[in-house]
Amino acid sequence: MVLLGLLLVLIAAAAVIEVSVNDTATTMPITVLDRTFNLSPFELFIAGVVTAAVFVAGLLLITGGMRRAAVNRRRQREARLAERDRVSRLEAEKRDLERRLETSPKADRDGDGVDDQAGRPTAPHNRVSVPAQKESPDQLVAGGRHAADDRRA
Repeated sequence: MVLLGLLLVLIAAAAVIEVSVNDTATTMPITVLDRTFNLSPFELFIAGVVTAAVFVAGLLLITGGMRRAAVNRRRQREARLAERDRVSRLEAEKRDLERRLETSPKADRDGDGVDDQAGRPTAPHNRVSVPAQKESPDQLVAGGRHAADDRRA
């Protein structure tokens, strides 16, 4: 690859030298968009080089954008597949837990969501009573800090 690149650079340099050495006083009329330009062979060659460079830059931008889009599509596809795989594993785990729940003995006899010990009668849950608080000026209320003052008035 390096040798091929070096060979192409040498050929391009030889072409530039050839065109610049054989530059004569003759000009060639070139018409672009209804305008006529009189260019020497060297100027015409330089215009061709600039046109080729712009063309190559455009191709590089197109291929770079296509490569980047392909990488993004591949990443999105892999992410979708990973998400589907994760969802299917979670669904399988859910089915397995539901199957185990259906086959396991019921430990919640009174239906309160708390498993009762097997063989013991169910007892009501101990409830803790909280004494009512007296109204005081430093009590926080939903109405704001001046709501207690408004209630007193």
